[in-house]
Amino acid sequence: MSIIQKIRDVEDEMARTQKNKATMGHLGMLKAKLAKLRRDLLEPGSGVKGGPSGEGFDVTKVGDARVGFVGFPSVGKSTLLTKLTGTYSEAASYEFTTLTCIPGIVRYRGAKIQMLDLPGIIEGAKDGKGRGRQVISTARTCNLILIVLDCLKPLTHKRLIEHELEGFGIRLNKKPPNITFRKKDRGGINFTCITQNLKLDLDTVKAVCSEYRIHNADIHVNDDYEIDDLVDVIEGSRVYIPAIYVINKIDQITIEELEVMDKLPHYCPICAFHEWNLDGLIEMAWDYLDLVRVYTKPKGRLPDFNEPVVLQRQHCTVEDFCNRIHKTLIKQFKYALVWGSSVKHRPQRVGRDHVLHDEDIVQIVKRI
Repeated sequence: MSIIQKIRDVEDEMARTQKNKATMGHLGMLKAKLAKLRRDLLEPGSGVKGGPSGEGFDVTKVGDARVGFVGFPSVGKSTLLTKLTGTYSEAASYEFTTLTCIPGIVRYRGAKIQMLDLPGIIEGAKDGKGRGRQVISTARTCNLILIVLDCLKPLTHKRLIEHELEGFGIRLNKKPPNITFRKKDRGGINFTCITQNLKLDLDTVKAVCSEYRIHNADIHVNDDYEIDDLVDVIEGSRVYIPAIYVINKIDQITIEELEVMDKLPHYCPICAFHEWNLDGLIEMAWDYLDLVRVYTKPKGRLPDFNEPVVLQRQHCTVEDFCNRIHKTLIKQFKYALVWGSSVKHRPQRVGRDHVLHDEDIVQIVKRI
């Protein structure tokens, strides 16, 4: 039996199983089995007949951040890339115009943002249909995903694309679960939760762990999480990526429909062809990327405001700043002088662990 058929059998059994307290353990075991099968399917060389490997397109990562366009065929991804970056990506009225990944660069607020026009995906992409697995593998490497939707059927396409991305281990607009999982040599499964969790209990946790052949572990849950969150933590291969739902071709809908869409979270209405609200999309993408710009100041000279060092907010210490300039710089590091909102005095002497804020100015002092 092929892996795809096994996946379908597990999904069918999950659909038949009633969801109640008595079946939580069985559902947990099925979800763990499904996650393992999907992992086997997506590994390169899994032997799926006619399907691509789990590797993405060979596109070199350049710039300070990477943004991927994901969507069904003929929703305007190629037009959007051309309008934003000036890079030509063939656009036509027929489906599957783009057959490979087309990169382009946007310069915004001193940062270089790489944008990828990915081929259109189809339902069943996560199971190897079309070039779906290559598309989604590349999407996993992005710092932000723009899910481009046709304004005439956005909710239907949104649900289908989310289902495909979820099946490939991509979690959109979510944070990693605050669950501590640690294997041990003996002592059985020790499960603790700081709140009254109605979705996870010891029997369910044991059923999930048993499917992974884990019989001794400490598991501590810090919030009201579900079985899927526990499976994600055990799998350890999930990526948590912010996403913006880009509603394209808004010239085809009414003002009333546009006002409703504009109030939805993570949505950005645009018309790529007429270049409507592209500035708003870029600004929203900047906010979701959560980048920090740090300016360098050589000793005895003015700061360089033309070429900032751009860092991810979760990695923006002085040490990260040094490593971004040159990997050997931290070995000669003595201290840094910082001007900006991250310090009380201007300048202030700080160490390598100091966390920098957006538009700080830094001067590195080396050992003599």
